[in-house]
Amino acid sequence: MTMRERIVAGKLFTDYCEGLPEDRTNCKKRMIQFNSTMPDDVKARMLALNELLGKATNAWVEPPFYCCYGTNITIGEGCYLNFNCNFVDDGKIIIGKKVMFGPAVTIATVGHPVNPKMREYMYTDSVTIEDNCWIGAGVTICPGVHIGENSVIGAGSVVTHDVPANSVAAGNPCKVIREIGEQDQIYYYKDRVIDEFDLEEERKLR
Repeated sequence: MTMRERIVAGKLFTDYCEGLPEDRTNCKKRMIQFNSTMPDDVKARMLALNELLGKATNAWVEPPFYCCYGTNITIGEGCYLNFNCNFVDDGKIIIGKKVMFGPAVTIATVGHPVNPKMREYMYTDSVTIEDNCWIGAGVTICPGVHIGENSVIGAGSVVTHDVPANSVAAGNPCKVIREIGEQDQIYYYKDRVIDEFDLEEERKLR
């Protein structure tokens, strides 16, 4: 088994061989290129993003954006990542369609043994976020977490365990507060009512 195969298998590994340091260096170069794009040059920004991630994507990512390899990240169509997101992608990060990220979200797929004598070693566990989720500002998502579709993670949360679909979850550690339900069809924020006439007025302003 190669070191790269050990990483995929979730075994303990170190990342000093098999071209892994070179891959990280190349990723840093692509990050600099993406993060240096001008805000009004959409074509250059999308080209740089696809270079960084190694695949075509229809997501919008606000610079600066940081990652380890880029090629271990899959971002679905229609996603939005606000500025200063950090994806530690030694393992796979799989993001569905139309997922929204607030600023300064961290996703980590790699950890170290608690045993201090083994701290030089690492292991990975992939992170999956399903379609239509909203990840609030400053959220940290830890290795192995799976967040179900439509769910909302409150700002500043530390997500250490799976979150089921259609949930509102928050806190450190992050816990489910309630299900997305009937009240969310009536109110968009606290006591502010969703008004179809108001929404029609908004659409006319576009």
